[in-house]
Amino acid sequence: MALLAAPAQAAPDAAALFSEHCAACHAETRLGGTGPALIPEALGRIKGEDLAAIIAEGRVATQMPAFAGELTPEEIASLAAYISEPLAETPDWTTADIDATREFRADYVAADAPVFTADPLNITLVVETGDHHVSVLDGDSFDVLDRFATPFAVHGGPKFTPDGRFVFIMSRDGWVQKYDIWSLHEVGRVRAGLNSRNIAMSHDGQWLAVANYLPRTLTILSTADLSVARVIDVTGRDGTPSRVSAVYQAPDRKSFVLALKDVPEIWEVATDPDAGPYHDGFVHSHEAGMEESLAAEQGLFARRRIMVGAPIDDFFFGPAYRNLIGTNREGDKGVVVNLDVGREIAELPLPGMPHLGSGISWMRDGRRVMATPHLREGMLSVIDVADWKVVATIPTAGPGFFLRSHENSPYVWADVFFGPNKDKMHVIDKETLQIVRTLDPAPGKTVAHVEFTRDGSHALVSVWEDDGAVIVYDARTLEEVRRLPMRKPSGKYNVWNKTRFEEGTSH
Repeated sequence: MALLAAPAQAAPDAAALFSEHCAACHAETRLGGTGPALIPEALGRIKGEDLAAIIAEGRVATQMPAFAGELTPEEIASLAAYISEPLAETPDWTTADIDATREFRADYVAADAPVFTADPLNITLVVETGDHHVSVLDGDSFDVLDRFATPFAVHGGPKFTPDGRFVFIMSRDGWVQKYDIWSLHEVGRVRAGLNSRNIAMSHDGQWLAVANYLPRTLTILSTADLSVARVIDVTGRDGTPSRVSAVYQAPDRKSFVLALKDVPEIWEVATDPDAGPYHDGFVHSHEAGMEESLAAEQGLFARRRIMVGAPIDDFFFGPAYRNLIGTNREGDKGVVVNLDVGREIAELPLPGMPHLGSGISWMRDGRRVMATPHLREGMLSVIDVADWKVVATIPTAGPGFFLRSHENSPYVWADVFFGPNKDKMHVIDKETLQIVRTLDPAPGKTVAHVEFTRDGSHALVSVWEDDGAVIVYDARTLEEVRRLPMRKPSGKYNVWNKTRFEEGTSH
């Protein structure tokens, strides 16, 4: 007797599930509302089982509820797959769209002086990605002065105004938050892009640039009121649109410098009203006052193109911001570009994908050197920035992500972020380039990212776990002084070091 076939069970309708359960917070477009954008570019490394777990269990200390009691495992899996798919079309995000998101805290009152007794230039911000908060530390006592919520998935380092009073924090889905350190209070926020990479502060503190992957733009905001000063479409000379890998402040040049992902160009955008003119094409002049040129730009936000052989990003800047080193797409060499003359002047053999954005510099034997970790190999490369020669290679216990030092410290601190030795932290002598000690402060856990206090007397190290900590070390004796529990503390940013461009920090 033949068995009757059981009726096939219909697969869950992920789009309908999203509309019913997710759209109210994350928008039908998946571009975010009260909740973050649910697109691959904004979610980053959260995917697959991790994403399904968040849908099922919710997120602690957020408005994200748990759906395990409401949806079946199959429905949760289909939702996770649905929001992991790229959008069918690239959406616009215009000046009007940005301005419509601008909001300010009604309870914010600007203080006339700091509301705390600590040194306002020795404040350190700790980004806690475990529950999307920032802790404000007194750099002398290491007490927590405030702890405030940030937008979802902070990405790139916070940026301070030159006086150190205000700080701006950006999330992966394009929200920019303004916080008043003196008042210990959020001022407001605005959504400058849909998927953003990082931010940079202008030399005078008036403008904040936001590098966007989606849409392919550079957004420039007024730091005073978060209004849009300019949205620049990023398109190569041949018409190819490009994502902005990163934007950097070049204070000595009074400009922003852009790394472009998809075209072989570097852009420099002026923050000086008297800049330029910059010419995209030929300039022909027969006599004084008679100039013919193609596509000249001048004044505030004037753009200058620098053509390179292939797209490069992840920049390190030399003294006075005259030269930069970028890495090629293959991650096997560094390319030195002189920004004054606007062309490549050297190449460096840097295999193992150098992480130049974490590079630092210092004086050694009367010459300035810089060092960079490598993301694929356990080593640091040390480079003479006068002749662009690799002077030393320092073997480490595995690939690292961050380097830090301070002008008043004899040591460079290097983490081992990737691989089985992720719980180690190397301390390296600046002169001998030898590892003098390897710290093991949290066996089995990821230990990463160092920041120094204003005077360099103490070093702060992250235990990069959800039940993590910031460990304070005496930077001279290398002994632990204090351990502060934190929720996956990632970056730490000292006001003095960042606003004074302390030589031991990346910029």
